[in-house]
Amino acid sequence: MAYYKEKLIRLVHKATGHMYLTRKNKKKLSGVKFKFKKYNPILRKVVEYTESKK
Repeated sequence: MAYYKEKLIRLVHKATGHMYLTRKNKKKLSGVKFKFKKYNPILRKVVEYTESKK
């Protein structure tokens, strides 16, 4: 179980605080911060989510 927890990262929308959890390959993408466009159910539209610390 701890193996998967280490690879989980948070994607957060700053304005609402809504978040998604996803996995990241830290060997290949160690210096890259994720930015994804995902659906925000609070705003009911697609917005940009960015990687944040846990």
